Amino acid sequence: MLDSRPSLHRDYSFGLDARGKSLVTRLAGKVALITGGGTGIGRACAVLFGREGARVVVARRRAEPLAEVVAEFQKVGGEALAVTCDVTCTDQVAQIIRSTIERFGKLDVVINNAGAVEPGTAEETSDEMFDRLLDVNLKGTFLVSRAAVPELRRQGGGSIINMSSIFGNFGGKRRVAYSAAKGGVTLMTRSMALDHGHENIRVNCICPTLVATPLVEELLAQQPDPAAYRAMRAAQIPLGRIG
Repeated sequence: MLDSRPSLHRDYSFGLDARGKSLVTRLAGKVALITGGGTGIGRACAVLFGREGARVVVARRRAEPLAEVVAEFQKVGGEALAVTCDVTCTDQVAQIIRSTIERFGKLDVVINNAGAVEPGTAEETSDEMFDRLLDVNLKGTFLVSRAAVPELRRQGGGSIINMSSIFGNFGGKRRVAYSAAKGGVTLMTRSMALDHGHENIRVNCICPTLVATPLVEELLAQQPDPAAYRAMRAAQIPLGRIG
């Protein structure tokens, strides 16, 4: 069940024992790499994966949020590794894969969640902004996926989950560069699924609408009337509320 509360941190206490450890552990024995794992959707994925029994590598450019995620794991007896990484840099991406294998011996799941968003029409979008959004959202997803495939193949298969967006399916007002990048993620996902399905490597993408992450809250706060803009965006969602 989705949580309609405005809190940025979901309550995942259902199905947990007294120590906060999952009673289900569907992911016991699995190793997951999550980019953009320090805040927002990536952090929620990391915490939930840990409580389901997975060992998790969280990667992000800034180290501070990653340390907080690792501390959450330690509270419930989980095991996590924090690695700083710029997903647009091939060498740094190769290093997070090496660090994952060195620490945990394998890789089963990749969540490409690192991303960035800046609003703008075509006229408002500079060359630098266009390049920046495509580099982080599209090229970063490509680089991490490309580096991960050989390890997933050695493991006999695995799962790559790319974080796209509804803007990657339908576009959106003042989201020219972002929509272009996420549209690329969506179609790249389809192509990779066709390329690697026979190797038991599943490639899927999630296309969320507006979700109450710190990044989104920052964007909402920049509006002339944040409350009115929030209400307008929520009204555009079939359920009538932000994720």
